[in-house]
Amino acid sequence: MRKLFLALGATALIGVSPAQADTNLSIATGGTGGTYYPLGGGLAELISQHIEGYSAVAEVTGASVENMGLVHRQDSDLAIALADTVHQAYNGGERFNGNKLDVLAIASLYPNAIQIVTLADSGITSLADLAGKRVSVGAPGSGTEVNAKALLETNGMSFDDFDERGLNFNESADAIRDGDIDAAFWSVGPPTSSIVSLATTRDIALIPLSEKEIANARAEVPVFAPYKLRSGTYEGVDTDISTIGIPNVLTVNSAMSEDLAYKITKLLFEKVEALRAIHPAADDTTVEFSLDSTPIPLHPGAIRYYEEIGAEVPEALRQ
Repeated sequence: MRKLFLALGATALIGVSPAQADTNLSIATGGTGGTYYPLGGGLAELISQHIEGYSAVAEVTGASVENMGLVHRQDSDLAIALADTVHQAYNGGERFNGNKLDVLAIASLYPNAIQIVTLADSGITSLADLAGKRVSVGAPGSGTEVNAKALLETNGMSFDDFDERGLNFNESADAIRDGDIDAAFWSVGPPTSSIVSLATTRDIALIPLSEKEIANARAEVPVFAPYKLRSGTYEGVDTDISTIGIPNVLTVNSAMSEDLAYKITKLLFEKVEALRAIHPAADDTTVEFSLDSTPIPLHPGAIRYYEEIGAEVPEALRQ
């Protein structure tokens, strides 16, 4: 209601009648150095251009955990978040103190990769080597922090094993570049701009995970999946890096109308090439990936679109 009032007030100042004013949708994303913000901005532009009566804007946020609260409270209309965080929000997990949040899915957009970055000459070559070092685990409340905690704890480590720093993507890259920290976690769709920028000024290395470390993490967090970061993704990284990936999910509150959720889902897939032109992470934005990877039930409007195109919606994705 507040967003609609502001939109009407603003248009009244330039002589547009309230009846003509668009309803403004807020899309909660993440920091400007990640993938959520450019993809959210691209989706906002598509909504503004193609869904009559609506405009949209991407909002910078603290990412996944914060975004679930924003959608639950309807302070944001859509939000992108990591699958494990979305799963916890829907089911009332520890991250949300057992409270089940009002959140449903539109689609899974692309898989994140946990990327542990250090300088090539740091001597850090494994997860265990982080012990005693200065390590950024992501912005407080972010999906990166959640994933880093889970990966470490399922492999016998914790934040207590090193000098923990809570920096966002751009801050982490700057701190590695300046020698203020030794390594940092990213959970984001590669390639991400902050690591790309860091790799142009410093020789970087990415820390691979062993098969056992990946298996340990997957045993406790079912939404984790093995992922290979391809050689050449970043300058100077000339081998494939074994890690884990986590889907990123476009979510809404169940109060969104079925018609609007349907139109957004249809727009997402029919205009996906526009998102791919913005960021290569959207190469994985397909109906097949969405129906295989989404961790919580879909909004009825989204189901309407999937069924309309003849896709088989798993029973687990129905309320």
